[in-house]
Amino acid sequence: MGRGRAKAKQTKVARELKYHSPTTDLAALQRELGGSGKSDHNFDDDYKEYVDDDDEDHAGDDPDTWVRPTR
Repeated sequence: MGRGRAKAKQTKVARELKYHSPTTDLAALQRELGGSGKSDHNFDDDYKEYVDDDDEDHAGDDPDTWVRPTR
């Protein structure tokens, strides 16, 4: 029980959204979608301390068991 009220409220909200759309700030939307093309934030710096650039030291430590052996 109680499903009737919930369904009625959902129907009311859906009808309001369908027929009475709010005014859209198109200038703000254009700024958000257009952007400058390049982000000011450099995401590589966020994880720089966790990156191990020296792959040569760990080349044989953990072999991948799923790789087929070369012939």
